[in-house]
Amino acid sequence: MILSAMKPKTLVLAAMALAVAAFPAAAHHSTAMFDASKTVTVEGTVKQFLWTNPHSWIYLTVADANGQTAEWPIELGGPGGLLRQGWTAKTLTPGMKVKATVHPLREGKVGGQFVSLILPDGKQLGDSSTDAPQ
Repeated sequence: MILSAMKPKTLVLAAMALAVAAFPAAAHHSTAMFDASKTVTVEGTVKQFLWTNPHSWIYLTVADANGQTAEWPIELGGPGGLLRQGWTAKTLTPGMKVKATVHPLREGKVGGQFVSLILPDGKQLGDSSTDAPQ
């Protein structure tokens, strides 16, 4: 057996390496609050864009069919990943009108996990293959 042939010090070091390697996955929060089987597309006005680690956030003011507004918190990835996708800290500014597609919250409240976004100039960021039907 491989384990029985290992020296005690080697076995301890191997166990520590496995524990350290597993730590980042355990430290990251779950996305179970989002329903990844659904997408919702909303149009609204950017209230705030937070360029933060470990996740960036868009706060979007969205009006419903009755004209009542609600603030939609939309969770994105971190700045490093967003930079690789063409984002900057100034991509969104307060007052900007955008169309966002998200995986909605399971509990039914407004908000969701970012899928894609269409800017006022028509430029799209994110995954267009998962947009909700128009």
